[in-house]
Amino acid sequence: MNIAIIAHDGKKAEMIQFLMDYKAILAQKNIHLTATGTTGEKAEKAGFLVKKVLSGPMGGDAQIAAKLAEGKIDLVIFFRDPLEKHPHEPDIFTLMRLCDVHNIPLATNPATAELLIKAI
Repeated sequence: MNIAIIAHDGKKAEMIQFLMDYKAILAQKNIHLTATGTTGEKAEKAGFLVKKVLSGPMGGDAQIAAKLAEGKIDLVIFFRDPLEKHPHEPDIFTLMRLCDVHNIPLATNPATAELLIKAI
């Protein structure tokens, strides 16, 4: 299972805490993490093996969207900060739209992510 993890700046600490809370599940050999740049760096520092793409504003969200469209992503955990504006909003909407188009589960908050991770 290939899981994409993305977190806006105001949600990165929350993402790392989530990863730590579910480390036993995420550390399974059949689970692979792909992350946008800074989120991936923080996940690596927390002890996770992560394939990193560019940071979100530099095209990372679009890279993950492309992987999703190619069938290379099975689940997206994207802790969005809905109270902040993001210059790469079109890429974010594209990613979310492609999750719907390709029927890929998408969690945008810890409660939904928890339900999806527990279902693995």
